[in-house]
Amino acid sequence: MQNEYSLWWRNPEQELMPVLEELNIGLVVFSPLGRGFLAGKFSQGTTFDESDFRSKLPRFKQENLEANLAIVEIIKKISYQKNATPAQIALSWLLNQKPWIVPIPGTTKLDRLLENLKAADIEFTSEEFENFNRLISKIKISGDRYPQELQEMIGR
Repeated sequence: MQNEYSLWWRNPEQELMPVLEELNIGLVVFSPLGRGFLAGKFSQGTTFDESDFRSKLPRFKQENLEANLAIVEIIKKISYQKNATPAQIALSWLLNQKPWIVPIPGTTKLDRLLENLKAADIEFTSEEFENFNRLISKIKISGDRYPQELQEMIGR
């Protein structure tokens, strides 16, 4: 099964993942870095050209982007503790969720591919991982995943 899943789109945990686990089906995750947001490359002043798909997504509108930086701050803090990049931490979080989850971060750059591969080497103790999840669960993500017309097409 292929579906979006990341630190800022956790809805698959509610219905999809229990069924996949029960039926022993793997999950291939697209947009594991939240269209680049979870890699920590954007700031309050970031804007997107009209040709960039993110310019149409509610989560990337200025007021939502600023509010959503709270999750990136947690990721950055953990990346500092683990001597890793925010992208590696976001990918490692996915890899630590279930052994049958495979993220497919999109990239066109070799250095990003090599960076992403190192996420598999990051280890969390159970206490660290629980703390990470506790901190993240306190963050309310602002803005819908897609604009209304696209949400109607996909049903969520």
